[in-house]
Amino acid sequence: MRSVRLWVLAALLVLAGVSVAGWQLIPAKGNGNRTITVGTTDDVTSLDPAGAYDAGSWALFSNVFQSLLTFEPGGAKPVPDAARSCAFTDSGLRTYRCTLRDDLTFASGRKVTAADVKFSFDRVKRINDEVGPASLLSTLDGVDASGLTVTFRLSSADATFPFKLATGAGSIVDSTRYPRRSLRTDTGADGTGPYVLKTYTKGTKAVLAPNPRYKGAVDDFGRPVVLRYYANSQALEAAWKEKRLDVVARQLPPALLAGLSPSDPAQRVTEVDSAETRNFVLNVRARSPFHDPRVRQALASLVDREKLVDRTYKGTTEALYGLIPAGITGHATSFFDDYPKPDPEKARALLTEAGVSLPVRFTYGFAEGRGAAGEEAVELKRQLERDGLFKVTAEGFEWTDFQKRYAAGGLDAWAVGWVADYPDADTFGAPLVGTGNSMKNGYSDKNVDRLIQETQDDADRSRTAEAFQQLQAVVARDVPLIPLWQRKEYVISTEDISGGEYLSDGTGVFRLWQLSWL
Repeated sequence: MRSVRLWVLAALLVLAGVSVAGWQLIPAKGNGNRTITVGTTDDVTSLDPAGAYDAGSWALFSNVFQSLLTFEPGGAKPVPDAARSCAFTDSGLRTYRCTLRDDLTFASGRKVTAADVKFSFDRVKRINDEVGPASLLSTLDGVDASGLTVTFRLSSADATFPFKLATGAGSIVDSTRYPRRSLRTDTGADGTGPYVLKTYTKGTKAVLAPNPRYKGAVDDFGRPVVLRYYANSQALEAAWKEKRLDVVARQLPPALLAGLSPSDPAQRVTEVDSAETRNFVLNVRARSPFHDPRVRQALASLVDREKLVDRTYKGTTEALYGLIPAGITGHATSFFDDYPKPDPEKARALLTEAGVSLPVRFTYGFAEGRGAAGEEAVELKRQLERDGLFKVTAEGFEWTDFQKRYAAGGLDAWAVGWVADYPDADTFGAPLVGTGNSMKNGYSDKNVDRLIQETQDDADRSRTAEAFQQLQAVVARDVPLIPLWQRKEYVISTEDISGGEYLSDGTGVFRLWQLSWL
């Protein structure tokens, strides 16, 4: 039988701790320098932290770069990493100060200074790349550096700012190796993380070696790792079956995942009820067919999540009816309340009221090669065209091209998976529906922004549930996006590898250093 089968509830994103019952694995001696090969379909948009805001890039950043704060496995609160300590210095939650460790060096040997930290944050804001993480730092007004002290000045109260520091947006880069006003474009990366990036080939592989200079929250430097990138789930499946991989982290085809057998002695499986969601995002700008909210509401009235999950994902995802996934404080089923089942008559009445010509024609984009995105597009097109109300032109794009197209307003609608940046409901608020959000769909609403600010004002995150539920009610009414599903996450490894459960524990940190040979 499989050596390990873990169920980690999404509630770990609210309540600290991950329980692993009944087993303990001890790494084998003599395997410390043996390379572990990990396969994924996630792509890397950029090696520069100022130019990427996606799961594939941040998975690499978790290992090559270091942030002031990080999350312990399964943890719900940030802990020091590059910093010795961090805290708000005022009751208004508008000044946050960190004291940097005094023993940090970049891979080159140059000592890390507070000025490097300031430089790293300043350039993210200054470059403001269209697919970068600048929107995550929207409340950051300025950074001051003095000695080992870094002080962040915020434009408004933001209790979640420490969480944001612990993400890929907080990656500290060498100020002598990165341009101040533009992205670095070579295949190098200079950070202070647990690993050094030895070589990188776009779309093929990243070769990582343990960083002997690393100082921080990680006490195990790990084994050498090769991350191999595959163009689609079928190629990843073939590599796994041909035994060219030791670990598979994302995304095998749903049919394979659904057919995993507990009697298979050759593999170890971690199954996680994760907080990854997928949304059908709508361009609400003036020239889009979805500028009128009644057209968006009509679309929401036709989506059948249950059939989508059953036909496309074979039970490896769960239908999602709210912006915030189940298991996270503030989750609500607002889309079920407003659109409980597919209702073509309601959709037709809304479109008639909006005065639009039928069928409403629109372009729908998706990223090719990721899970069942193509099959999902076919099923959504079938559902939306069935009653003659919409006509969908669906097209898949390479990941980086896809990001640039929707960010530039080149699509009417698109589907995007969203992996939690940090273990708090706020990661599903401002980045997805706040003004200037990372979905780049032109949506802005004063009530949404007010509710987001209300949640950020409260350091006691357990008291934010009501405001988040109100926010989701507004989103269900305005429909800037339509929640589709919440994923179950799988990590599969050969029976002689341990630590796979740490690659997907809900904190947003991809802990390659936890992998080891048995």
